[in-house]
Amino acid sequence: MTEQRTVTVFGATGNQGGSVVRAILADRDSGFAVRAVTRRPDSDRAKELEQQGAEVVRADLDDEESLVAALDGAYGAYLVTNFWEDMDAAHEKAQAAALARAASQAGVQHAIWSTLEDTRECIPLDDDRMPTLQGSYKVPHFDGKAEADRYFTDDGVPTTFLRSTFYWENLFGTFAPQRGEDGTFELNLPMGDSRLSGIAVDDIGKTALAILKRGTDFIPATVSIAGEHLPVAEMAAAMSESLGQPVRYRPLTPDAFRALGFPGADEAGNMFQFYADCEARFTSARDLDAVRALNPALQDFSTWLAANRDKFHLD
Repeated sequence: MTEQRTVTVFGATGNQGGSVVRAILADRDSGFAVRAVTRRPDSDRAKELEQQGAEVVRADLDDEESLVAALDGAYGAYLVTNFWEDMDAAHEKAQAAALARAASQAGVQHAIWSTLEDTRECIPLDDDRMPTLQGSYKVPHFDGKAEADRYFTDDGVPTTFLRSTFYWENLFGTFAPQRGEDGTFELNLPMGDSRLSGIAVDDIGKTALAILKRGTDFIPATVSIAGEHLPVAEMAAAMSESLGQPVRYRPLTPDAFRALGFPGADEAGNMFQFYADCEARFTSARDLDAVRALNPALQDFSTWLAANRDKFHLD
């Protein structure tokens, strides 16, 4: 029997990392074993991963020695940072730089770095359509990751740059439908009539595994992924049909969305405005046929809704 190659997965108890762990564990013939990284190996979720067959190790993105240890002896790695933990692009970039150095030191042969576009290529800093945030960004959690791409190149890490998009799972939480004044549920997003690129979190993991299986085919390469590009009004209509109660789209202006005042409202408002104002550029980078060629199980929005309708709590 061929020895399995280890893939170290950061953020293993989170959305993206968790999807990569699940994909590898579900494919017994992939040739890969999972080393799941978490800050809390004693958590219930970490223990579940261990029971499912993952090796669970502790590491912290702010402790570079722990990153080197977590990557030691690994063939590949899935590298992801969490901007939303403290919403500080400079901190996220420092964590990315530490990951790049650690991957280089450990001799990782194939890293997948979870990154995003630099929004300033479409909406420059001097463009007053949207405010500049944190001094030098339009959408910090996009732009900071994009700036960090060079760390992996500069440190000689064999890297695939994986660009994802809006998780449909966000519709369970931060961007869930809210009751309007007349009691009808509303999707309150500043997208106008533009299409929103979305993806099921599990498809991120399945696509990442497909990239790992292809060996050096995507080193170095940028792979941009989505499951479907849909106007939010069509998403609301699909939700109405699937969930059995009306959901309508209430398009806010970006300024009105930024003024909602929840933590990160300005960041999220800029993100949606980028999606809308740069729709053609963003969606054309995500060729759904090419993504499906990598991941034949790729879900569209209706398929994802059917599998997840019980997770919506519209009451």
